[in-house]
Amino acid sequence: MLKLGEKIVIVNDRFEQNLPVGDYGYIIAYDRNNDSVFDYIVRIPKANRQYYVSAEDIELEETLLEQEAERIEREALIDFALATRNEELFRHVMNGGAASEPEADKEVQTREDFIRQINLKAWI
Repeated sequence: MLKLGEKIVIVNDRFEQNLPVGDYGYIIAYDRNNDSVFDYIVRIPKANRQYYVSAEDIELEETLLEQEAERIEREALIDFALATRNEELFRHVMNGGAASEPEADKEVQTREDFIRQINLKAWI
């Protein structure tokens, strides 16, 4: 459960109530009615209104910023690996950091074939 006064972003409009998706807001109250599907009352300063929202429709601003930073970092590492032709770093980033075991029956790929394969995937 989110705390009162926390800054949130509306990420969805599940019940089609014309929520301003993408706008910032603040949690001003909990909806304690057990018969209601809404969890929070949110104040959106840009719209100068309060909305009843469910927990699935909002996300903390901090969480969204962390996810965006991780995505940008991953893209930068991929760009760096491709620019320096660092196959090991590229595979590490693409596999999500999991250690990959070299398979004995798999052919060893040359750098030229690797670059050709990446360029082909990027073209498609």
